[in-house]
Amino acid sequence: MSTRAVLEVIALDVEDAVAAQAGGADRLELVTDMAADGLTPPPRTFAGIRAAVDIALRVMLRPRGGFGAGDVPSLLRAARELRAAGADEFVLGFLDRDGGPDLGVLERLAAELDGCRWTFHRAIDHCADRPRLRGQLADLPGLDTYLTAGSAAGVDDGMPTLLAEAARRGEPGHTQRLLVGGGLRLDHVPQLLAAGVDAFHIGGAARPHGWSAPVSAEAVREWRTAVDGLPPHAA
Repeated sequence: MSTRAVLEVIALDVEDAVAAQAGGADRLELVTDMAADGLTPPPRTFAGIRAAVDIALRVMLRPRGGFGAGDVPSLLRAARELRAAGADEFVLGFLDRDGGPDLGVLERLAAELDGCRWTFHRAIDHCADRPRLRGQLADLPGLDTYLTAGSAAGVDDGMPTLLAEAARRGEPGHTQRLLVGGGLRLDHVPQLLAAGVDAFHIGGAARPHGWSAPVSAEAVREWRTAVDGLPPHAA
């Protein structure tokens, strides 16, 4: 069985998705509106991408910028519509006004997703008490991944936290996979791999010409080589 690290790439549309798959991505995070750091895409966008590629897709459930849930009935409706379109993996994460996890909303969404696997995104990097959040979310159905930089400021600042959490993998509150992203650079990858991190998330790094340009298959391929632990230019 393959044990290679997971490489997840943000995709906004079919062109992004096709390029990311061609470059060796294992999974896509589907979003819209990166000016707001990624919001829920419409079902038609998911359907078009699902028809174009055959790798795993995780769809963002986030109605607005920030980490508040906003209109919860609309959020639940979006989840239902995306599931009806065929989505079966998701990304979400909501905090309350005190910086803790918004358990009421998260529990309702987890019930709506009914066993679908999902990632708690970088809201963890902005919470008031990271260990407590992990404990509070430990038993939520479907939660299998934390997307995190270890710090709100990015991987440079968060590296000690990422290494400490990687060392605790499998312990209570640490059974979910660490998916590292947020200011992630190629030079971070060897240290993270050595610590046992086996999932990496890139957005802007897959777009050498910025967010106004599509994903570059060549850039994704460079990351694929790095997360596979191969030297640059390896076949």
